[in-house]
This record gives sequence, C-alpha cells and structure tokens, in this order.
Amino acid sequence: MKKTQTESRKKEHVDFVLEKGAQYVKTAGFERVEFLHNALPELSLDSVDLSVKFLGTTLRWPIVICAATGGYGPAEKINRDLASAAHRHGLAFGLGSQRAMLENPALAKTYKIRDVAPDVPLLANIGAYQLKKYSFKKIESIVNAVDADALAIHLNPLQEALQPEGDKDFSGVLYAIAKTCDQLSVPVIVKETGAGMSQDVAVRLKEAGVKYLDVAGAGGTSWSKVEYLRSKGVPGFEEWGIPTAESIIQCRGILPLIASGGIRSGIDGAKAIVLGADLWGAAYPFIVAQNEGKLDAKIEKYKKQMRIAAYLSGSRTIEDLKRAKLVFR
Repeated sequence: MKKTQTESRKKEHVDFVLEKGAQYVKTAGFERVEFLHNALPELSLDSVDLSVKFLGTTLRWPIVICAATGGYGPAEKINRDLASAAHRHGLAFGLGSQRAMLENPALAKTYKIRDVAPDVPLLANIGAYQLKKYSFKKIESIVNAVDADALAIHLNPLQEALQPEGDKDFSGVLYAIAKTCDQLSVPVIVKETGAGMSQDVAVRLKEAGVKYLDVAGAGGTSWSKVEYLRSKGVPGFEEWGIPTAESIIQCRGILPLIASGGIRSGIDGAKAIVLGADLWGAAYPFIVAQNEGKLDAKIEKYKKQMRIAAYLSGSRTIEDLKRAKLVFR
C-alpha cells in the first residue's frame, strides 16, 4: 500500500529529532529555581516514596513517557519498547498522534502496546484539528482500538502554521474539544506540543470539560525548528513559546497538571512538581535512549535523581514534595 503523507511525515519527524536534535536554544527555565537544601531531612533516603495516583492507577513514579511517535513501520518497535519500559518502572505512557491510523487502518498495529504494558495508564492521542475533521465515532474508535485510559488532544498551531501541508484553521477547535469531553467515555487531557500553555487557555479548557493539562512548554524539542529543517519554510519561530517553568506557574491550580518540555533530569522533574505539576514527562530523552539501547539506564537515573532531590528537601511523599521550598533566582 502506498504511504500516506502523514505516514511519511511521521518518519521524517523522528529522523530529524534523532539526527539533528532540533532542540530549543532557550531553556525550559528550571535553572532559575533551586531547591532550598534541608540539612536535617529527618528521614531515610530509602523511605522516600513518590508514588502517585493517575487515571485510577497508582504509578510508582510521577513520570509520563510522553507522546513520541506512531503511524509508520519502525514506530511499532519504538512504542512497544517505551511502553514496556513504562510497565517495568511504574510510569505512564502516551502514544503519538493516531491520525495516521485513521487515514490508514493498517497502521493501527504501530500503536498497540497493551500486551507489553497491561497495567500502564495509556494515553491515546489525536490533534485538535482532527476533532473537526472526523466524526466522534472515528475519534472514539482510536481510543477503543488501543484500550486507552484517556485521550490526549494535542494543540500544535505553531507547528501546523509552519508545515507546508499544515492545517491552518483552528477556529472552532475549543467547541470540538468541549463536544468530545461531553461524549467520550474516558477523560480528556489537552496538551501543547512544545510551545507552552498560558493561564487563559488553561481556564478555557477547564470550562470546556478537560480533566488534565500537559503544558508541554518551550525548552525541549522545537517542532518549529523541525518543520524548518524539513521544508525550509518561514524562519524566525524556532524559539517561539512559553518556557515550561513559566507555563507551570501560569496554569497551576486550574486543573491537574503534567509538566513536559525540556525536562532533562529527575531534579528538574522534581522542581516541576514543586512549581505546581502533579506529574512530569518527556519524550526526546526516552526516544534517544531507546535508539541507543539505554532506556532502562536513563529511567533509573531519573528515578534516583528524583529520590535524592526529595530526600534533600525533607520530602518523603509526593505531597511533601509539593510543599518543598524553592529559591528563585
């Protein structure tokens, strides 16, 4: 069967990220905050337990392996490796956009991971624009096909605006999100794709019925940079976006938050929790580690960093960590 445009683009995206990096120059902002060191933590390092409830499941760690890929041949192994690691370590897992399997049902197998991750909170994924294009029955089908626990609807107006083949009419998207929230049998998460989320957007999404937000701020992979590398389109937007730390602060307290975008250590993940997130996630470091055969080592490093950061702030549990003190530069 001839490859669809979406299928080809998915492969290009992963190839560009792995080969070129395509990361923001500006940071996610976590270097601007430091933990206030607690010289008397009064607890054992081994007693630190950062488990958290998410979508009805207790995760051993407040970490999401975020949406990375799907919809082309090699993506099947990538998704299964990542999901299997999430299962081993007690993390959550998000699929890449399932638009490709709507266009070509034969690609559904690149997203199916339940047999290797039976107990992992699994996030299905579709672009906000596709909510306008496809019937609710079609949207519901991608959730059911992978046995997902929630649907992540991604907002990517920046990326779409720079893609030669991009969808450039985001009018009516909020109504489509509200309609999906009202009808879907699983919770809806709305996530940005690396340009961050502001307070006013978070409020509007809460009013629409969204249950979780993933701020996905600037500081990690720059999808505008990826699109420029792909097509040499309009330059100047490679650094556009709200840094992740700022986006967390803007959106905290409105809905439960996942923080992602440029989080490259368990220490920064712990800072994200203190700033107001409930979980933190990443895609780029995990997909690079999977490609290099070092996925478990990467996750273990992040877990150890989180545990020690919590210990040195006097935090035994995730709720303690949320109350830890930070020093702002």
